[in-house]
Amino acid sequence: MNGASIVDNKMRAAVYTRYGAPDVLTIREVEAPVPGDGEVLVRTHATTVSAVDSTFRKGSDFSARMFTGVIRPKRTILGFEFAGVVEAVGDGVASVKPGDPVLGDPGPDFGAHAELIRVPENGVLVPKPTSLTFTEAAALSGGGLTALPFLRDAGKLEHGKSILIIGASGSVGTIAVQLAKHFEAHVTGVCSTDNVELVASLGADEVVDYRRDDFTRSGKTFDVIFDAVGKSSFGRCKRALKDGGVYLTTVVTLPILLQMPLTKNANRQAQILFTGLRAPADRRNDLAYLTTLVEAGKLKVVVDRVFSFEEIADAHRYVDAGHKKGNVVITLIDG
Repeated sequence: MNGASIVDNKMRAAVYTRYGAPDVLTIREVEAPVPGDGEVLVRTHATTVSAVDSTFRKGSDFSARMFTGVIRPKRTILGFEFAGVVEAVGDGVASVKPGDPVLGDPGPDFGAHAELIRVPENGVLVPKPTSLTFTEAAALSGGGLTALPFLRDAGKLEHGKSILIIGASGSVGTIAVQLAKHFEAHVTGVCSTDNVELVASLGADEVVDYRRDDFTRSGKTFDVIFDAVGKSSFGRCKRALKDGGVYLTTVVTLPILLQMPLTKNANRQAQILFTGLRAPADRRNDLAYLTTLVEAGKLKVVVDRVFSFEEIADAHRYVDAGHKKGNVVITLIDG
């Protein structure tokens, strides 16, 4: 192993051993990971608390428990995004070295809510853009790696197409609005009254306040409807789709799983992508692409609130309330 030694091979992590309210989270001292061949150890400067973290912690979604553990959590440290500095590298690692600032996604084992995280060199790990703070960088991968394949691959967005984005003020939605404009689509964002100005500032051509207007009754139709928060249904949105249009959702439900095969050859389709299960190389390339947009000034990260590591239960409570704008970030090291 090349790099700094870990004192007593210990680190702090936010641990949960049972499902429930945010109070099930406790910060404990646990064994620190050690990088093996082809692995990178990153000291976490910032991470996020996402809606997925909240869902996994609650354990109230049975489909999620099929992944996290039916009776109790199989993996006791949450966290799907991180930004930090390379602490050490295993044998054979050539693309990064100790001291390099990076950001990434730990993959299906998650674990970013800890002072140190071990990731494969060939996993989802890229250099941190110099224009982003660690706080901002930590929030790029989750929303970006979800929105990009939905819009580019499933929605096939391009010049002249129209898209309606439900949940346009969330972590996925704020990135989706900007990517859709980058692809030269006509963008309509759906959000609450408090977030109309934010969504408009990100480039949306039109913004619908769902508390005042029902887009399904406006008579307008779209090539793509992208539900970034799982608050709608294909049945409700179908009337707002153009012929040949597609309804996309990030949230797995039984109705959408049943509807997908039925709409495969229909005039209007329903689709869901399991973006977190895509090949690490594809996700790494997508994250690198997103960082180039950031460096070019074409994409910015929206951070709503920042909590300290010790306040991680409070961060979960804030996310549980369902009103966050963009991302909620946890800082372990200032910067």
